[in-house]
Amino acid sequence: MWLVRYIPEETGFGFMRGRLFAFPFSALLSILAVALFFAWGMNFGIDFKGGTLVELQARQGQVNVADIRERATALGLGGIEVQEFGGGRDASLRVELQPGGDQAQQGVVGRLRESFERDYEFRRVEVVGPRVSGELVQSGTLGVVLAILSVLVYLWFRFEWQFAVGAVVATLHDLVLTIGFFAITQIEFDMTSIAAILTILGYSLNDTVVVYDRIRETLRKYKRMTIYELIDLAVNQTLSRTILTGVTTFLALIALAIFGSEVIKGFAYAMLFGLVVGTYSSVFIAAPMLIYLGLRTTPSADAVAAPGKTPQAAE
Repeated sequence: MWLVRYIPEETGFGFMRGRLFAFPFSALLSILAVALFFAWGMNFGIDFKGGTLVELQARQGQVNVADIRERATALGLGGIEVQEFGGGRDASLRVELQPGGDQAQQGVVGRLRESFERDYEFRRVEVVGPRVSGELVQSGTLGVVLAILSVLVYLWFRFEWQFAVGAVVATLHDLVLTIGFFAITQIEFDMTSIAAILTILGYSLNDTVVVYDRIRETLRKYKRMTIYELIDLAVNQTLSRTILTGVTTFLALIALAIFGSEVIKGFAYAMLFGLVVGTYSSVFIAAPMLIYLGLRTTPSADAVAAPGKTPQAAE
């Protein structure tokens, strides 16, 4: 691959110096994300709020958003949201949850068909009742919590406790910022968004484990380096892999964001944000956390006897 030739194999960036700015910056962003979540809330989709979602495609020509909104409002169904997508031939119509249970929601679909079926083809119809939406909220929350707990258990057994705690802190950092992203952009939050969050956490964890694995190998190999130099060395050694993985993932997500359907665009935007945040947290949150958690190198007998020598690999 031509890109590989332009990525230096050996770099010497001082990433650990950046922790002095990264931690306050991340703390500020996390506080802002929490504040936005409570101030603005999430734009919950029909999966969580309940209601009716219909995707329409014009039988001839382009959709007329104003006409769709006017017709739907005339039906007296309460809150209506209309959005055009798919090059102008498609539109999504969302109707708020109606009182009367599932039967009332099915009645909404019938009335919509009577009003629109002559001019529009119904490509997708989703009806979610309040009981189902409540169960989806609980299941989605439980899934995220169990994923974080699984991360803690896995890393606790694979690495020392400092690595496990550092990875969980970085994972929570990514989760909070991603929730803040949904709050500030008001991208519709549905079950696809839960899938995006879990994918972001998995991507970030994978990147963190790669960095941690190299740090652990370097701890065994070099006995005379300070912990700051050692972590910098490990991060620099994994930098080319991080860049290549990030670029290839970014290109795939850009294609989804540009050419994907309306349903997948929210997932792609969240993943693009998570790609940046996950890479950042692996280098500037997870790795420096080891320093604050007291991880130390173990000097060899030779190093203690001759502290003035340059660091060498322990045989």
